[in-house]
Amino acid sequence: MSKKFIGSLDQGTTSTRFILFNAAGEICHSAQLEHKQIYPKPGWVEHDPKQIWDNSKLVIEKVLLDSKIEPSQIASIGITNQRETVVAWNKRTGGIYYNAIVWQDQRGVSYLNNLIADGGIDRLRIKTGLPLAPYFSASKMQWLLENIPDLRKEGETGDAVFGTIDSWLLWNLTGGVDGGVHATDVTNASRTLLMCLEKLEWDQEILELFGIPLKMLPQIKASVPDLPYGYALVIEPKIPISGILGDQQAALFGQACFRKGMSKSTYGTGGFLLMNTGEQIVHSRYGLLTTVAYQVEGSPAKYALEGSIAIAGASIQWVRDNLGMIKTSREIDSQAESVEDSGGVYFVPAFSGLFAPYWEPNARGVICGMTSYVTKAHLCRAVLEATAFQTMDLFTAMKKDSQIELPSLKVDGGMVKSEVLMQFQADMLNVPVIRPMVTETTALGAAYAAGLAVGFWKNEAELSSQWKEEKRWIPEMSQGLRYQKKHFWKKAVQKASDWIESE
Repeated sequence: MSKKFIGSLDQGTTSTRFILFNAAGEICHSAQLEHKQIYPKPGWVEHDPKQIWDNSKLVIEKVLLDSKIEPSQIASIGITNQRETVVAWNKRTGGIYYNAIVWQDQRGVSYLNNLIADGGIDRLRIKTGLPLAPYFSASKMQWLLENIPDLRKEGETGDAVFGTIDSWLLWNLTGGVDGGVHATDVTNASRTLLMCLEKLEWDQEILELFGIPLKMLPQIKASVPDLPYGYALVIEPKIPISGILGDQQAALFGQACFRKGMSKSTYGTGGFLLMNTGEQIVHSRYGLLTTVAYQVEGSPAKYALEGSIAIAGASIQWVRDNLGMIKTSREIDSQAESVEDSGGVYFVPAFSGLFAPYWEPNARGVICGMTSYVTKAHLCRAVLEATAFQTMDLFTAMKKDSQIELPSLKVDGGMVKSEVLMQFQADMLNVPVIRPMVTETTALGAAYAAGLAVGFWKNEAELSSQWKEEKRWIPEMSQGLRYQKKHFWKKAVQKASDWIESE
């Protein structure tokens, strides 16, 4: 039976999906399950790794059952994942030492402040491309080693290991305690604050700084390897796992941004703007990150500039679940569309501090400009507009760092279905915003990587030919109004900044 499909296991911050794509890069079958968000303390965010693994198995099983597709028809599986989130487990017993500490989590601030006081926030930027921030995996690992009994001792013997979510899923898929593969790819490794960007290796000096044993970390491999990472043993017959990309790099890959200067913005739980900088490592002067875009084995790595915002779609979930202002996520659009503007309200969703380009871990969320005129609809619109404002900040920094005028912006992710948000985004950037036919570009990127590895697709040129525009939004706002809105957004950010006083 011929190979007709590529599978993509897309493990995100709020849910896990398994999608089958055909040779044209079209979605054929999919299944999705949400997992619980755990908030033990203000600024702490956790997930249950076992629930994530169980959901991963369930969505794979559901797709195969509902589609009636034989596993033998699937050429390969790619994995894409929420980045920076850390799991610690025992590879001998399979036991989990603690919940997964999620990328949004802020518990590493105190430890990092000591490092910053001793050498500045950018003391590791030349090596890693990253500032010292709790967003990245290193301080999460350090906290686990210092606070979880027996973890360090068992890590030094090689029984306890660390991994980002891709490593956790790969290990389980390939057998777990019965020979599971402990590996990651260069894109996920580049988000830990522990990898040298130039050498694509764990940096021993940084490991010593954080007190992390090298033997606890996964092997770093290419995103598109010559040989599979391993085989998915939970499926019979087993299927090769031939591609891994962190979610935002996967979206860049799925948007066919293979050439230097090409960029995309993803609107998911968080918001992420990436630009391919080719084989050049570009160090930011305007608050962005330098990261690995992807690597095809046998070729030099491609790098990217990235702007990351912690809260985008998560703010809609907050309005729905915490405030009860809407019953479904889609309802926020109908509320926002019922008013012409936000009524002067500005919302800064700094629930976990502010990420790029500000890097203010002590910031907290604020709502500014409230009057008795304001209704629920105005607040809903302000929540949507906050994502566009934050992306505008990243877009501005990206142009300064790259010295490239961005003539348009490719967009993807769940929030791009919002007409209100996309039009406002075009207005604030003053460039066209373009949505592709396939908006699930994160899952598509992982599928592309896995498919390239096994020859399902020939090359990047073939993938580029599949990209098709579905819709574009043209700027309509006057320059004067745009300037006014930018001015008040900056004022609101200032109100949110430095809310938590350092000890």
